[in-house]
Amino acid sequence: QVQLVESGGGLVQAGDSLRVSCAASGRTSNINAMGWFRQAPGKEREFVALITWSGGRPDYADSVKGRFSISRDNAKNMVYLQMNRLKPEDTAVYYCAAQLTSERRYGYWGQGTQVTVSS
Repeated sequence: QVQLVESGGGLVQAGDSLRVSCAASGRTSNINAMGWFRQAPGKEREFVALITWSGGRPDYADSVKGRFSISRDNAKNMVYLQMNRLKPEDTAVYYCAAQLTSERRYGYWGQGTQVTVSS
């Protein structure tokens, strides 16, 4: 199993930057990819970004492309989401998730961290 804990959320103003972190523990050697998702009140959870664990290949949702950057530190079992030029529509609870090898879906999730962007 893999346990995930997010941190770094907070209240910022539009145009500001924020970095959220995800600490992974447990059987991290089985991680194939780590992803960031977000969910705003009254809306469905949506994909934000992912990164492959071994190769570090990133991918982003169109809504954040060019503003957000995902990275990982394998030695520390950490995944980061650097969010720049934040917009009020970025306000959501941000979750990290792990996709393990041999699995198609993200089967492990953190509890989320709140990001609020004021105008």
